[in-house]
Amino acid sequence: QVQLVESGGGLVQPGGSLRLSCAASGSIFSPNSMGWYRQAPGKQREFVARVSSGGSTNYADSVKGRFTISRDNRKNTVYLQMNSLKPEDTAVYFCYLRYSSGQDFWGQGTQVTVSS
Repeated sequence: QVQLVESGGGLVQPGGSLRLSCAASGSIFSPNSMGWYRQAPGKQREFVARVSSGGSTNYADSVKGRFTISRDNRKNTVYLQMNSLKPEDTAVYFCYLRYSSGQDFWGQGTQVTVSS
């Protein structure tokens, strides 16, 4: 079993920055991918970014150029650096770890609010 714990959410003004972290623990195997989804009130959960254990990254079009995902494999931790934040980035951000089999594990979510 794998446990994921997110941190780093909060309230920030438009144009500001936040850095989310997600630490995975338990029985973790490689290769795997880790990443983030988000869910705004009244909307479906949507993909934000992912990074493979080899370092390949993918981003949603809505965050390209503003968000950067990275990971530390020794710490089993994934990070999401969010810059130039917009009100539409407001959501609960969920971290996940996924194996190629499709099995995945999720964190409990962290709230990000972008507001003046």
